[in-house]
Parts: sequence; C-alpha cells; structure tokens
Amino acid sequence: MGCGRTLLCIILPPLAVMDKGCGSIVLISLLTLAGWVPGVIGALVINNRAK
Repeated sequence: MGCGRTLLCIILPPLAVMDKGCGSIVLISLLTLAGWVPGVIGALVINNRAK
C-alpha cells in the first residue's frame, strides 16, 4: 500500500476501499458513521490484507 492510499484511508475511508467490493464499502461506511477512527482502522486493515 502506497502513501497515497494511506492518506486516502485517513481522509476518506469509504473512498479508499472502493475497489475492494461492495461489502467492504458498506462495512467501512457504517464504521465511519459510527466514528471516524473505526472507519480509518477498518480501511487500513482492508487495504493491507494480501490477496
């Protein structure tokens, strides 16, 4: 994961997981609505997961 993707995870978590699938977008959107920090952590975890 590059610096640009990391910054995107911090600034706009749902946008950072846009290419990971619909379930990821919904999950991160809900986490971000619950609080900004859980959304950021979830986006970082999803983007760091190796496929």
